Formats: sequence, C-alpha cells, structure tokens
Amino acid sequence: MKTVQMTLNEDLLLAVDKLAKELKTSRSALTRAALQKEIEHFRVRRMEEKHRTGYEKHPVSNDEFNVWENERDWGDH
Repeated sequence: MKTVQMTLNEDLLLAVDKLAKELKTSRSALTRAALQKEIEHFRVRRMEEKHRTGYEKHPVSNDEFNVWENERDWGDH
C-alpha cells in the first residue's frame, strides 16, 4: 500500500471524520472504500453507455427474442 497526500476542504474533512467515527473505521479506510465505489460506478456507467450506443447502432429486431418464448416457465399458478 502507498501513502498519498490529499487536499480536502475543511467541511469535507469534518464530514469524512464524522462518518469514519460513526462507522468505526479510519479516514483512510473510508476514503479507500469511497474511491473503490466511485471507480466501480464509473465502470458500470461506461459499460451502460457502450450498450446504449451499440443498441442505437444495431437496434433489436422485432423477433430477436422470440426464440425464448417457449423457454419461459411461469410455474403452476
């Protein structure tokens, strides 16, 4: 693990410290978790954008999913 230096405004630092205390964790652990969540969130948004762009270029045809109609099982109702 590497040590990094960050600049935070006073209000953000107070909020981070308050939340870290409430969660019974360290400022560093909380910051790592928040950064990991943001990286994952960005990755998902990028993938969704690629899917959206792909479907705009190659729209779903009306019968594309018809092959699955006989595969569904609604159970005994």
